[in-house]
Amino acid sequence: MKLITRFAYYSVGLFFGIIILIFFFSGKRTSCDYSPNDRVLKNIRQKNLVYKAETLEQLRAAQIDTADMRKIFQIGNVDFGASNTSLDSCKLYVIEAEIEHRELRIKVENCTQEARIIETEIK
Repeated sequence: MKLITRFAYYSVGLFFGIIILIFFFSGKRTSCDYSPNDRVLKNIRQKNLVYKAETLEQLRAAQIDTADMRKIFQIGNVDFGASNTSLDSCKLYVIEAEIEHRELRIKVENCTQEARIIETEIK
């Protein structure tokens, strides 16, 4: 079989494969969260967020609302060097993000049922 014929068969199969994938995954909420950073942020986003009173006061003073906090869990970066992931009950993650030209550093306790925001640093 000539090389051009092989290439034609490969192209036709690839085309139909892509069409089938588009048909099966259209309308579904699929995502490719394979990196450790994306998996941690997705896990936190799926849980109920609980704020400490001091943290809420800090956020109000800096004019940051809960919608901005949700956005941070979309675009943030997890600092695994400063995080403590070896805990059994609630793992502690440090998330850094920039929102409205301010840098935020958030400490989150990620438990099985909820995620507690325990500390924020606003620069």
